[in-house]
Formats: sequence, structure tokens, C-alpha cells
Amino acid sequence: MAASTIASLPFLICSCLLLASCSLLVIHSANAVTPGNWHVLILNAGVSSMHMQLTNKDTVIMFDRTDYGPSQLRLPNGNCRNDPNDLALKVDCWAHSIEYNIAENTVRPMEVQTDTWCSSGGMLSDGTLVSTGGYNDGARAVRHFTPCTSKGCDWNEAYSQMGANRWYASNQILPDNSMIVVGGRAAFSYEFIPSKGAPIPFNFLLETNVPGIENNLYPFLHLSSDGNLFVFANKKSILLNYKTNQVLKTFPDLPGGGRNYPSSGSSVMLPLSSSNNFKRVEVLICGGAPDGSFQYASKQMTALQSCGRMVITDPNPSWEMETMPSPRVMGDMLILPTGEVLIINGGRTGVAGWGNVANPNYNPVLYKPQAKSGSRFQELAGTKIARLYHSTANVLPDGRILVAGSNPNVRYNFAGVNFATELRIEAYHPYYLDYANDGVRPVVTYLSKREIEYGSIFTVEFAVKSTPRNVEFRAYYPPFTTHTYSMSQRQLVLAASPLQTLGAHFYARVTAPPNAIAAPSGYYLLFVLNAGIPSGGLWVRFA
Repeated sequence: MAASTIASLPFLICSCLLLASCSLLVIHSANAVTPGNWHVLILNAGVSSMHMQLTNKDTVIMFDRTDYGPSQLRLPNGNCRNDPNDLALKVDCWAHSIEYNIAENTVRPMEVQTDTWCSSGGMLSDGTLVSTGGYNDGARAVRHFTPCTSKGCDWNEAYSQMGANRWYASNQILPDNSMIVVGGRAAFSYEFIPSKGAPIPFNFLLETNVPGIENNLYPFLHLSSDGNLFVFANKKSILLNYKTNQVLKTFPDLPGGGRNYPSSGSSVMLPLSSSNNFKRVEVLICGGAPDGSFQYASKQMTALQSCGRMVITDPNPSWEMETMPSPRVMGDMLILPTGEVLIINGGRTGVAGWGNVANPNYNPVLYKPQAKSGSRFQELAGTKIARLYHSTANVLPDGRILVAGSNPNVRYNFAGVNFATELRIEAYHPYYLDYANDGVRPVVTYLSKREIEYGSIFTVEFAVKSTPRNVEFRAYYPPFTTHTYSMSQRQLVLAASPLQTLGAHFYARVTAPPNAIAAPSGYYLLFVLNAGIPSGGLWVRFA
């Protein structure tokens, strides 16, 4: 099958002066409204997106599982994968992974060898995507993908395997550029990529496991400002010194039902700020399913409508509870360039799993962390495509939200099921891309360096049609997203000097994060905000 594409959308690309890969997508539509709008980008991507990762080459890697049988996209050049362990096709000539090119709006097939079903992943400092675990012959696999501009790069699986099967595990990038891999089905331990030895037993996962239900798979992980790891599973959370395997703090239980797979809520660490030297850490967890939802999935119990918010660095932390506009299970949570949180995808009833949800939640929700309690949520424009089990979403450099996937069935089924396997890729355009904001939207015209040492100062120059006000500089670490959890996602508000003028432009001297605890080494998207409206994102690397 040829690479998929559709006719051009009504957009304007504003190229940045003196910068090689910087673009800003501005929607000029008479129908643009405050709640945002939607556009279908690819009508048939060939592969359903169970896993998703943005790369620093302005591509998005998406992949499914390998044992679903034929996808709708063949491997190139007549290639076939020969796998005697595959549960569907021993000789498989179909792609189960794709690379989406943002600028060209096309997909190309990629070849993954071992089964990536319900795997985990993340990015290393050099921009390499690491995929870990999965099912069957992929349960201990370690796969690397190094993005390139030649369209010839592909998965490399010639790496030592992990020490335990990791199916439904979670990853977090660490300050030393290793990656911790935590949990998985019947895997009450954690280990590291690259390996630091045998898996380390982790009793917290045993304590939070509900026999026959679990509710502690894909645990939520957030690297805290002291270098330790916040771990949340089911309803409980701790601060873990992963180097010594010591629990340093136990937090209060989060009220409501389960929040991890299969109850499948979601979690983000709210943006860190230079105003407190990136020391204050606050976690937000939303949605999930009430107790009993998995046992009685056929009853379609209403999903949780609550969110819990807690400053984990407080001496006596407690959950502040809030109520979303609608109940949601299997919803993805993404930090927007504005620092707001987008809650998108999922259902209103049921739990994760094949056929376990019946009521899609079509409307994303905007959460405004800085607003007063009781006025932080806003329901947004809805899609017409159900995004249920095995759907994903990522923030793109131009500020759009890429949405793909949804396969709540066994295999690629398009008939005789309540919700067909979804192969369309679409983009949600948040309010800040409305043409009405063009007058305050900054366009970056110069960046003094892309490789930035910790604590160093770099210059950012931008143009704007109006007088700048409330200018901010935010750095965003793009996550690996699967099963409603965006792993290693991180945003920082950077310190900057007062603005100065340079002809018709403005510039500031921006200070990089102080160390790899605040910002693990790697590629970040740098956004300039003026009056709350962001520029396009520029790739920088903190190291």
C-alpha cells in the first residue's frame, strides 16, 4: 500500500528566520471557535496506534502488537517477518509499526520483530526511542529506533533482553540517562535500561495488586525534585529511592476507585517552575473506574468523574479533590504548551479491555491549573471518532494534538463489532491556534544555540505584532504514550531576563534548567508564550 495522504488542510506555515526546522501551524478557519476544532489527517494509516512517541526529527512513531494478524499496510519491498512464535501469522508480510511525517502528512511502514503488545518505552538523551517488553517473544525485548531524515531508519532489536517479563509496565527516564522499567503483569519488581543487574523486588506492587483484577498495571511514575521516584498504583502512592529500594514516604490514599489499568485513569506532573528552583512538585490524577467495574464489566458502571491533586513535596501532603465535567476512563492527559492540561479520549462507562466500554467520551476537557478551584475545567469541541481502548495522543511541535488508535476488539475487525478498529489519524486544534490570536502569537526568529548545558544562558529572539506581555519560556519533554499514560512527560517554566528590543523584534536571555534532576538530558520543545499564546516549538537539547 502506498503511503497515505489527504488533501491539504487550510493552514499557513510561518517559517522562522535563521532556523532550520521551525514551523508554526495557524488555523485560518471561519469555523474556528474557542473550544477548538478537529481535522482528519489520514483516512487509513494501515496500523492502529496502541503506542505513540514524537521524535526530534518531527515524526511520530506509532505501533500496535505483532500478533493481530494482517494490518492494512504491507511491509515494503516484499519483506516478510518470519516468526515461528507468532500467535497469528508465522510468516507476516504486514507492518505493525509506522512513522508519521508531520510536514508531509504521510505514513511509512516499519518492521518490528517481537511482539510489542502492551509494551512501554521512552526516549534516551540522544533522541533514540527505546521500546521495552510486551507479550510472548517480546516480553523481555529491548528495541531501539534512532530517528533520521532519510526515511530509511527502522527498528533495531539486537540488544540484551531484560531480566523479567514486562507486560503492562511503565518507564521513566532518569537523571543518569538510564531508564527505569517498573512492574508489569506478575512482575513485582523493577530494573533499568541499560541493565544495572538483576530485577529488584518491589513489594509496593504486591501490596497494591488485587488478585484477578490487578488495578496496578502501568503504574504512574514521576521523577521528583529530590531525584527520587513518585510511584502511584491503584489508590496508593509512595516516594521511592530506587537506588536503595527504600520507601521514603507513603502518601494518603486517593479517594474513589482504581486509577491504574484496567481501571485506567491518567496522571501528569504539573509544570515545574524556576520561581522555586524547580523544587515544588505537584501531581494530578484524573478519571478511572469505581471498585467492581472490572468484575461487572457487562453492567457498564459509570467511570470516575474525580481528579486528585497533591503537592508531593509538601511536609504533610494531601489530595485536593476536583470534579471533571464528565466521567472518564481510558483518557489521555497531555501538558499543552500553555501549561494547561488536556484530558482527551476514553469512555464514560466500563473499564479497559476488549469490549469493556460502551459509551465513548467524545469531548476533551481543558484543565487550567492556575485558575481558582471550581473553575479549572472547560469542556471542548468533540470529535466524531470514538477513541477507546488502545488509543493514543501526543502534542506536536506546532501545538496541535495528534490523536490515533482505538482497537477495543481482538484483531483488526471492521464489521460485527460495536466499535471498529480505528485507522484514522486526526488532529485536535486547541483554542490558541485560532486565527484571532495571530496578533499576539510570537514567532521565534533566532535561537543562540540548540545544544544547551545545564545552568547556561541562551538567547531567544522573537517577533510579535503587538506589544509583548506576560512572556514565558517553557520547555516540554515529549512523552511515550500508551494505555492512557504519557510516560516521562515533563514541562518546565524557565527563568529569563527582562525583554529587550532589537529593531522590530524582542529578545531575552533564558537560563537552562540547573541539572538532570530538574530536566533529564534529552530533546525538549521550547515554546515562547506571549499573553498566554504559544509560538511553535523549537527542538533544543539539555545536557
